[in-house]
Amino acid sequence: MAQDNRWFRMLLVAGGVALLVALAAIAAHGNLIVGPAVILAFLFWACACLAHPKLRAVAFTVWVFAFVSAAMFYPAAFGKWFGADLKILIVPLIQIIMFGMGTTMSLRDFERVLTTPWAVLVGMVLQFGIMPLAGFGLATTMGFEPEIAAGIILIGSVPGGVASNVMTFLARGDVALSITMTSCSTLMSPVMTPLLMKVLAGRLVPIDFWEMLLSILNMVIVPIVAGLAANKILYHRSAWLQRSAPLLAITVAAVLAAVALAAASPQEFALPKIWTQSLALIWSGLIIGFLLIAAVTLAKWFMHVLLASKANWMDQALPLLSMMAICFIIAIITARSRQELLTVGLKLMVVVVLHNTTGYVLGYWGARLLRLNETAARTVAIEVGLQNGGMASGLAINVLQSSSAALAPAVFGPWMNISGSMLATWWHHRPVKDGSGSPSA
Repeated sequence: MAQDNRWFRMLLVAGGVALLVALAAIAAHGNLIVGPAVILAFLFWACACLAHPKLRAVAFTVWVFAFVSAAMFYPAAFGKWFGADLKILIVPLIQIIMFGMGTTMSLRDFERVLTTPWAVLVGMVLQFGIMPLAGFGLATTMGFEPEIAAGIILIGSVPGGVASNVMTFLARGDVALSITMTSCSTLMSPVMTPLLMKVLAGRLVPIDFWEMLLSILNMVIVPIVAGLAANKILYHRSAWLQRSAPLLAITVAAVLAAVALAAASPQEFALPKIWTQSLALIWSGLIIGFLLIAAVTLAKWFMHVLLASKANWMDQALPLLSMMAICFIIAIITARSRQELLTVGLKLMVVVVLHNTTGYVLGYWGARLLRLNETAARTVAIEVGLQNGGMASGLAINVLQSSSAALAPAVFGPWMNISGSMLATWWHHRPVKDGSGSPSA
């Protein structure tokens, strides 16, 4: 513990020194030094947060600031690599994040729908009611250009984010209900998100309902289903899943399936045009899904069979991978929208704070008015306030074809982690007083 505190203090001081260097460089018009100094300050502070047990929850947000700073000072670094536009990485990175979410899920997560249907129903109504309408109201009254306004509506129309489960735990909420709400809203999103966008944002930008539905299936649902399969491989106690031969066989079969899909094309099948076009839109999700299943199975063979390790390495590796993927996605978007962000950044930040706060407040009191108890109301508030920013970013870039529409999700993501941590900490110090914590009133 003393060693950790020493590292925390050293990194905190190093970040402070880097910031002072940046301020001195600004005063002396030494522009070449400002960028590296600011980036280093955030990197040191992100590492300091990781070294402090109570600050680890906000480390992700500080990492985001480091990547955003890098993108703002050096946008070309997140533009093209070797002639390839980095925006092509956004969908695969989101698919990896969603696969990681799938590995933490199981069919048991949906049992809550049967045991406490009213709490889940209330959660879904508030999830897809409050945030889309609040986004629409804020976007249309604040005078943003159509694409930025559509992005604000989009971040309100996507399902809840995965961070909500951790925040609910910290807030003394109902974690089982939170997981069920996240799972249900995610599975509903292929229909609800395009529908809400068509109704609320259709006059601002062109919305293709079918294309958006298939894009969500490709980015979110297919990788989650692959993650569910990987969950069985990783955690099932069957003896045959602990041996080399079956694990290597699954790895080879998954790789061959991915190669076969990559070599083929939906157009080769004798299917109606609408089906071949639909298959083409989910093709990459299927390829990535099989490759990730292969990677996870091979990793299990290497760690559990070859090295005989009992450590729960996947629960540590996937969150870290997801965190870095989200940071990189935000940096890619920031680099493309640098000028717009400099122009509307402050106003957009105000709107994001209002949007997020509206989700917490109306989510909580809506749940209370609909006869959910304190524990469930805290859970619903966090689920409603925290959105799947990665999914919104992917839809903005790949369906709406607009980096401006991706601005709101890019700003919303870091802020909701800050506000969510603050709210969860505040609730954590205020124990629930209304009984057992059952979601029903």
